[in-house]
Amino acid sequence: MATTGHCAYCFEILAADLEDREPLEYTRVQDLWTQYQSLNKLKAADSENQEEEDPASQDGDDLGDRDSEMDGLEDGEEDDEADEEPPKPARSGLRLPSINRLQAPSPSSGSSSSTPSSLSTASSRAALGDASKSSSNTSFFSFGSRRSQQPSPAARPREEEYPLFVTWNTISPRGNKSLRGCIGTFDPQELSTGLKSYALTAAFDDTRFTPITSPELPHLSTSITLLHAFEPASHPLDWTLGTHGIRISFTYHSKRYGATYLPDVAVEQGWSKEETVVSLMRKAGWGGRREGWRDVGVQVVRYRGSKAVLGWEEWRGWRRWVEEGEGGR
Repeated sequence: MATTGHCAYCFEILAADLEDREPLEYTRVQDLWTQYQSLNKLKAADSENQEEEDPASQDGDDLGDRDSEMDGLEDGEEDDEADEEPPKPARSGLRLPSINRLQAPSPSSGSSSSTPSSLSTASSRAALGDASKSSSNTSFFSFGSRRSQQPSPAARPREEEYPLFVTWNTISPRGNKSLRGCIGTFDPQELSTGLKSYALTAAFDDTRFTPITSPELPHLSTSITLLHAFEPASHPLDWTLGTHGIRISFTYHSKRYGATYLPDVAVEQGWSKEETVVSLMRKAGWGGRREGWRDVGVQVVRYRGSKAVLGWEEWRGWRRWVEEGEGGR
């Protein structure tokens, strides 16, 4: 299952690259992120309990209110309740151990469901393998980059492997989301190396956009989609909106085409299934008449995705917590 901890690792990788520093290791980020979230939950719970268990001042106010009511004051008047601000990341005196110091849909991306590496099953591998035989004239199927990292030769526990996509979005002051880069792979990846590789590739090597720069960091959000449950569709519309992502392949004028949309795309764009398939064919490079798309012989593999999203501010709050804990040693 995709988690915000995976998103935090992608932010760590991108920020470290732009700041020319060594990033924290994958397992370290996961551990510290879990600690940070747990600590904030405990503090929030303690704060709520204190408010419930300290009625003294409230009782005094109530008595005063009753007196006013009896005197006929404040007749029929009520105070508006202010909305509570979301809890800010709490700073902690916690002392941490020393810290030792990688293309998807144009309009959008993303969905959610979890599974333990279902590509290990024969049916999923067969469906994915057949679809993988097609090639694409786009950078959708970018299997690696100049920034790819090879796994460490040192012995380590085997990680779960998933095909994955990393998406970067820019968030406007009004909260509008704009795609800034999205690249992934259908080859199962160990998360420590796959997320690291594609976090950078999506940020710097998506040919639809200029590379992300340091001043853009505070305006970014990232989403991670882990793919699973691949199976061939019986026909091009044999899939469910909002549940399945689709990967298409077809031959047109002796040329092979292929492309994919992640599960959230069609719903976010308000497309029907037919509109989604035609849009995807256009994205792959098909230039035929729209009404003739059914004659092309499109093959579809449907799949599901587990998605997590994280914004800059939440990541930055965690990073400050890490830095302050380390500085207090």
